[in-house]
Amino acid sequence: MSITAERKQEVITSYATVAGDTGSPEVQVAVLTERIRNLTDHMSEHRKDFHSRRGLLILVGRRRRLLTYVKGKSHQRYLELIQKLGLRR
Repeated sequence: MSITAERKQEVITSYATVAGDTGSPEVQVAVLTERIRNLTDHMSEHRKDFHSRRGLLILVGRRRRLLTYVKGKSHQRYLELIQKLGLRR
């Protein structure tokens, strides 16, 4: 259900803006998206797991706030990020 360390490192390196970048909004959104996808798969099997559902909703809200932040800073970065992640439309 959680993201493995190897997979997290792959996501970080693919979305990092510079070498060693782990805290940029792009990287944070990418890691959250990976966790959301894992939890979504879990929820499809375990429909009555309401504790995981709450965690999923919290992650979605956190990702939404980060995307709003990126959109406010640079609309072009926002568009590139959601296109690369396959979000929204």
